[in-house]
Amino acid sequence: MNILDKIVADKLKEVQLKQQLMPVTSLEKYPLFERKTASLASALKASTSGIIAEHKRRSPSKEVINQSLNVQDVASGYEQAGACGMSVLTDAKYFGGSLDDLLLARAATSMPLLRKEFIIDPYQIVEAKAYGADVILLIAAILTGKELKEYAGLAKSLGLEVLLEVHDREELECSLVPNVDMLGVNNRNLKTFEVSTDISKELSQHIPGEFVKVSESGIGGVEVIKDLKQYGYRGFLIGENFMRTNDPGFYAKEFINDLNQV
Repeated sequence: MNILDKIVADKLKEVQLKQQLMPVTSLEKYPLFERKTASLASALKASTSGIIAEHKRRSPSKEVINQSLNVQDVASGYEQAGACGMSVLTDAKYFGGSLDDLLLARAATSMPLLRKEFIIDPYQIVEAKAYGADVILLIAAILTGKELKEYAGLAKSLGLEVLLEVHDREELECSLVPNVDMLGVNNRNLKTFEVSTDISKELSQHIPGEFVKVSESGIGGVEVIKDLKQYGYRGFLIGENFMRTNDPGFYAKEFINDLNQV
């Protein structure tokens, strides 16, 4: 069993337990459930940088990244830096995140928030809306075509945008369903955790034009983004480069300023 299989198995158990304590009808009564969402896709289209900055404490591949920062401070810093949106890890066991992180980020900023999670049940989509997300992530590697279609439709009915993540051409061709706003190519293989932006370049010509193209992981510098923009990418998800510093917002601002001068 690879790490992705382990994460999914644990997530199934986690969601089953949550549903026993907090049914969907209770989530629908949360104050934020009626909140009008913000569009990340529109922000990316209008931006010259396209940065989606991430809050990430640790990961299975890198272990501890940064455990000392308050998510609300990171969120405020990213917004002041000019990021288009923020990705918030909510998985606890493998990434050290939580739904409280999403809630605090929502309280601290008005920019679009992506709930970065391994979504394997419609319950988590309702949960994302209740805790203030604007966008959900659907990972093609862990969902069937039928599930992708159902989950994207549910998200859209709740006013949430969808970032669909793929890792290779086979996943891409099997997962193009309605109600997807952004197509993300993860440069990190979730089974081996090896990283290369070559996969973004390879898949770019096969991504239909109606999707906003997003490149995820392995984006270490301005030159990498400049290169990927030539392949039609408008969004760039960056976490570890900023989170490994003592002030992610400051370094995000410097990065975005450098990028806008290129």
